[in-house]
Amino acid sequence: MCLHPHSVDPVPKETARVAKAAFPKGTTYMTMRDELGAIFEDEDFTHLFPSRGQPAMAPWRLALVTIMQFAEGLSDRQAADAVRARIDWKYALSLELADPGFDASVLCEFRSRLLEGDSERLLFDHLLEKYREMGLVKARGKQRTDSTRILAVVRGLNRLELVGESMRHALDALATVAPQWLRELVHEEWTQRYARRLDDHRLPKGKEARQEEAEKIGADGYGLLNEILSEGSPAWLRQIPAVETLRRVWVQNFFYDESANVRWRTSEEGIPRSTDYISSPFDPDCRYARKFTTSWVGYRIHITETCEEGLPNVITDVQTAPGPVADGDATPLIHEALKEKDLLPETQFVDTGYLDAELLAESEKNYGVDLYGPTRPDYKWQARERTGFEAAAFAIDWENEVATCPEGKESLSWTPAIDRQNTKVMKIKFSGKDCMPCPSRDLCIRSVKDYKRRTISIRRPREHHEALQRAREREGTAEFKAQYTRRAGVEGTISRAVRTCEVRRSRYIGLSKTHLHHLLSATSLSFLRVGEWLMGVPKAKTSRSPFARLMAQPAAA
Repeated sequence: MCLHPHSVDPVPKETARVAKAAFPKGTTYMTMRDELGAIFEDEDFTHLFPSRGQPAMAPWRLALVTIMQFAEGLSDRQAADAVRARIDWKYALSLELADPGFDASVLCEFRSRLLEGDSERLLFDHLLEKYREMGLVKARGKQRTDSTRILAVVRGLNRLELVGESMRHALDALATVAPQWLRELVHEEWTQRYARRLDDHRLPKGKEARQEEAEKIGADGYGLLNEILSEGSPAWLRQIPAVETLRRVWVQNFFYDESANVRWRTSEEGIPRSTDYISSPFDPDCRYARKFTTSWVGYRIHITETCEEGLPNVITDVQTAPGPVADGDATPLIHEALKEKDLLPETQFVDTGYLDAELLAESEKNYGVDLYGPTRPDYKWQARERTGFEAAAFAIDWENEVATCPEGKESLSWTPAIDRQNTKVMKIKFSGKDCMPCPSRDLCIRSVKDYKRRTISIRRPREHHEALQRAREREGTAEFKAQYTRRAGVEGTISRAVRTCEVRRSRYIGLSKTHLHHLLSATSLSFLRVGEWLMGVPKAKTSRSPFARLMAQPAAA
């Protein structure tokens, strides 16, 4: 299809009359149309369409329909029905009352064009710029960030189910595109093993029996891959996504021993970490993740929004990552994305996962952003029990590479090192001659038998150490506690995204499509919030139980 841009039509008179009669105070969609106009124009989407072909439906309308669709968590078919049935939708879209709408497949095609044209952020960024023009979003303000888990549209598989399902998935794909080639290759045993879904209750029990079954599947998979890679097979078979996934799964789960026998990988031979390990052949991008007591297979979304008094909370950035990727890894990505839009905040309220010594220092240095949140505590017993001299009690002289303890003794050595968390530290040791007779020895050393002198570790380089110390000092102030209450609101944003836009479970397969889902959901959420703000709808207050409300009331005289 090709695009012939047209100007946006005004709202038809009859549509406007009926809509305003039905909704005298308006709706969110009607208010946004009145205040912002059509928001999009056909010219915004010309790069997504070829120059020849049948005329395409007006993309500005499809963009608005998509936003309203995700704002209500509708399927494509439900959204297409809403265009035909909802008077406020017709008002926002400048449609006549008798307009028959369009086929639901048009919405899927529109999303595909966004992805194929690397324009998945187009709707999000376009509306964000509109909000900037309205004065609702500005640089160097206050923003807050949090994340939540996203479930992939696949079932959880153990390793034995994974390899069996990967083999079955590859056979199904080959049966579709190369049926004759596959029929000449398949053994009768394969039909019995892979004709239907592999479930754990139908698989052998016991460690040895399961390993034997796994190695049978492994031999089958290698046999199939060898046939595909042979000279007599069509070269294009290797490019089938399910075949490539099979190859990757086999590399991660099997190996050949010295006798050229297929063997099942264990921890001794090395199994890839969860960030690299394929968890499902049906969505090779999703990963197994665990946070505290919660585990899932899928992704993680990071939402950043404004938190200014008297203004709606507008989402300024959305990042999507595989589930096991730590929150801290998203911090520089968020800052870089906000920098490109000239929307870097002065203060960003985050939880502990988004900051450490390096991120505190680098965010301030490279982006001018103050990461505002609780730091990871010092877990040494002196700091944990508050009964000894913690590392912060030592005076550090970086120029002369000397540390001085609270009793005035200077360190003996100053050595760069890497700690157990793979963090760059400076290991500082004191002399046993000073520590053993020290009157405050019990405040530094608990076991004289094992430790005859005090050793402390501080972050390096100096900028990282000092940034961490400043953050820890600030954390203990009353002002910090008062300011940090702003961060709690982002959890309400995530809750609404889960309830309204249904982001908890991805609609689509793959990281790129899941990210598009998140961007469209965030666009819709901000769209609703701005509309509610324009209508004068107050922000919801934190709910409290009847008992809590009762006890908050002043006692009767």
